[in-house]
Amino acid sequence: MIDLDDTDRALLRALAADATQSAGGLGRKLGLSQPAAWRRIRRLEEAGILAGCRVVVDRQALGFGVTVFLGIKLATKGRVSLEDFERAVMAIPEVQIVQHVLGLFDYRLRVVARDIGDFERILRRRIMTLPGVGQVEANVLLTEERRPGPI
Repeated sequence: MIDLDDTDRALLRALAADATQSAGGLGRKLGLSQPAAWRRIRRLEEAGILAGCRVVVDRQALGFGVTVFLGIKLATKGRVSLEDFERAVMAIPEVQIVQHVLGLFDYRLRVVARDIGDFERILRRRIMTLPGVGQVEANVLLTEERRPGPI
């Protein structure tokens, strides 16, 4: 763990907003030289605070207009059933995120589909047939606001 100063936090906010910015451009924004900005970025990477770079894909532009969050409660629990479920659910391309959670459900999934009919097909033919699936609750995403995180 490293101590972050205000400049580090500003650098993280700038990178969270647009990770394609050059060290020179970031430095100009933050009043740093290009080498100083680069050193700070490297330090943050080496500390594990910056880990990778992502591209945001517009799912709607690709024809996936429906996002559904599913709560899945397994009928049986055990190491083998958890592993079987996780392996099977990760093979479904429409399942974007798989989270093992504590609470009412065992798993939370983020599923994308072209429309509600497509989601129903995915639910019936792929998700409900997964090993160990018991109770399922669906929540359809209406809107989404993104924040970069606590920096």
